[in-house]
Amino acid sequence: MSNRIRLGMVGGGNDAFIGAVHRIAARLDDRYELVAGALSSTPEKARASGEALGLPRIYDDFKQMAIREARLKTGIEAVAIVTPNHMHFAAAREFLKRDIHVICDKPLTSTLADARKMVKAVEASNALFILTHNYTGYPMVRHAREMVAKGAIGKIRVVQVEYPQDWLTVEQDFKQANWRTDPARSGAGGSTGDIGTHAHNLARFITGLEVESLAADLDAFVAGRQVDDNGHVMLRFKGGAKGMLWCSQVAPGNENALRIRVYGETGGLEWAQEDPNYLWHTPFGEPKRLITRNGAGAGDAAARVSRVPPGHPEGYLEGFANIYREAADAIVAHREGSQPDADVLYPTITDGWRGMQFIDACVRSSARNAAWITLAD
Repeated sequence: MSNRIRLGMVGGGNDAFIGAVHRIAARLDDRYELVAGALSSTPEKARASGEALGLPRIYDDFKQMAIREARLKTGIEAVAIVTPNHMHFAAAREFLKRDIHVICDKPLTSTLADARKMVKAVEASNALFILTHNYTGYPMVRHAREMVAKGAIGKIRVVQVEYPQDWLTVEQDFKQANWRTDPARSGAGGSTGDIGTHAHNLARFITGLEVESLAADLDAFVAGRQVDDNGHVMLRFKGGAKGMLWCSQVAPGNENALRIRVYGETGGLEWAQEDPNYLWHTPFGEPKRLITRNGAGAGDAAARVSRVPPGHPEGYLEGFANIYREAADAIVAHREGSQPDADVLYPTITDGWRGMQFIDACVRSSARNAAWITLAD
């Protein structure tokens, strides 16, 4: 019997972009074996997608899959949930209550109420919950976090983070656009939920700071759109730091331009997702310094999630795979009744809950003319 983790998947059928990304990420380090799936919303599509992937076990729906797999001696140990947001909770609940580990796409759910229920479901389960905020898997993001924790830029004063895209600049009519602009499936936040949560999570991950309150001005610039496609958010962090977050899907010339700048009392850091192997560090009063992935000055936190020598680019797929690898270490430790190494790091249910608090506060603030809103408990 293989020592690979037996993995199932809910969603992610033939025409789903993110499902293929999850499958690649799971395969990259050869730690998982995909053996079961309920890959689409209809039995016909689910079966066609499962057959195309050569899955040994194909199910019509996720509840049927959870019940059957939990009874099998060699049933799945973990499930990847890669559906639209409104299905995350219902699917995760079925597997969590059967103590099957859950690897869930972000954001956590489509509503704050479902997010609260998800937190309780995780607390009641003996299974692990992993949220795929994949940008936390990038080596130079890990290095930035390590530098901040070691005091390399002093006490943080200012955080600026942005994630602009342009793909929804005009009305679009295809699957990925349709569900992301439908509040019944995406939730009340459009760009805030889809990419604003990535920016918010990245700021939290690198700085270790939590947002205390925010003031958001959200817009739906495309006529008839029911969720925001642009957001400007002012942030107040616990401890006194201030921040600004911009997320937009109507910014022509931007593809996936996630960027962050962090400024402390003694220096600053800058990182850009589209140039992910480089981190700029500027000690106050000194020239800017370029730190490269696996190059001189890169620390242990970056090295443990780097796969190739410096100068060979690593990016989106490898960062995503790092989350799956960290999850695999945690799942294997759980299987053996032990704890993973202290360096194992992945987004948890807490990160998912914080993201949902952020979306909820943004929507409520914007509805009150950008009033300052304290994040929900």
